[in-house]
Parts: sequence; structure tokens; C-alpha cells
Amino acid sequence: MVIEQIYSDNPYRNFHYLIGCPDTGEALAVDPLEVDLVLARAAERGWRITQVLNTHEHPDHIGGNEKIIAATGARLLAHAGAKGRIPGIDRGLKAGDVIPIGKTGELEVLDTPGHTMSHVCLFCRGDRPGLISGDTLFNAGAGNCHGGGHPEHLYNTFAEQLSRLPDATVLYPGHDYIANNLRFTLDREPGNAKAGALLTQIDNQDPHHARLTTLGEEKDVNAFFRLTNPTVIARLRESFPDLPEQPSPKDVFLRLRELRNSW
Repeated sequence: MVIEQIYSDNPYRNFHYLIGCPDTGEALAVDPLEVDLVLARAAERGWRITQVLNTHEHPDHIGGNEKIIAATGARLLAHAGAKGRIPGIDRGLKAGDVIPIGKTGELEVLDTPGHTMSHVCLFCRGDRPGLISGDTLFNAGAGNCHGGGHPEHLYNTFAEQLSRLPDATVLYPGHDYIANNLRFTLDREPGNAKAGALLTQIDNQDPHHARLTTLGEEKDVNAFFRLTNPTVIARLRESFPDLPEQPSPKDVFLRLRELRNSW
């Protein structure tokens, strides 16, 4: 499979994805809000979009469904629990489902609640594994829970699923938020040299050619993976004096998410 990341110059800073099979030319489009951009990239590749997948039900992820399906006749895939919130779902997805793409491609569905309670991520196995993470995991950050989600479920998704994926997994998030997220990490852990170096590298990058990170890198630069770091805990206790000296990773995650909401 080939994964194409497509950035849109809109206020949401969306990333769209085309995942194609070079042998057959069949492709799946993920969260194609800016439909013309996605159709143009598919045409450049000589791909036919046969499936559309929404990671979750928020308008900036499903807003292009009607237009792209009218243009391609593609089937619509989304979390089974999103029926009623995403019109026209042809296939409801659950954890462990496999989505075929052409003859050679397969994506594994992960049920990843937290940002919303009907959110899926897509895991691509192979020599260079990849994770289409929607708004659950961002470069150096974590999704918020304002629009129908819950931070405790988000923590469980991080702890029980994302952290257990191979460190070599390449991250493909739903938005370009990396610079601000790295600044949050450095606010929580000022001595994090790897986060500082990455921020210097990407601060003025062209998001049309965005720097990709791996989960191994995320564990070094993403505060939401650094839940036992003494500096992170000490600085968090300055904002939350009731936090114990040796808090649980879950407590640290929840307080970080709370702090990030207004940071």
C-alpha cells in the first residue's frame, strides 16, 4: 500500500489521506473534507477511490462525504456506533475488522474512544507500519474530549492500544498541530532536548511536506506518553497541588489533558 498525506490550507489545518494499491489502482480516502484536493491527487496517481472512511463524526471530517461519494460511487465506512451521526454508512466498523484495499493492502481497525466515543484508527502492518490516527493521537499531542468524548477513555486508548504498537509505526494524524503541541511539551518539560530539537526543525515547515514522526519518537516528545517523567510530574503539581508526589500514570494523563484544554 501507498499512503498519501494531503494537507489543506483551511482554518482546521486538516490532513486527508489516500491509501492506494499500486497493483489495482483502488484507493481508500480518509476524512476527505476538501474533496477537490483529494480527487486531484487520486487523478495524479491514476487511482480510483472505491471506499471512503471517516475516523469519527465531527463535521470537519465528514463534511466532504456527499460530494466525494457522488463523484466516485465509493462505499462509506465508519465506526458502527456512529450510525445516526454520520449519514449513509455502508459498513459499520468494529475493533479487529480488516479493510482490504485492492489485492495487496489491508488495514486493521482499532476502536479508539476518547476524542469521541465512536472513533476508529487504522493500523497498517508491514516493514514500515503506519497508524492513521484521526483526532486521537496528534504529532506530540492528544485529542481533546470536548465534542462527545471522555478523557478517561482517551487515557485507556493510549495506555492499552497506542503505546503497545511498534515504535517504528509512522503516525498520520488528522491535523497539523505539531508546533504548538511541542511547545506544550516544552512548557511541561523544559529540558526535553529531543522536543526542542524537533521544534527547531519543524517550526517553519511547509505542512504540504510535513515531517512524519514514529511512535518511538512520540514517546520522547509527546507529554501524553511521558507520564512517569519526574519533571512532568513536578511541574504538574505546581498547577494541581492536590496531585500526589507519586501519582498514577492515569492521574498524570488526566491532569495534562485538563491543563491542555486552557493552555
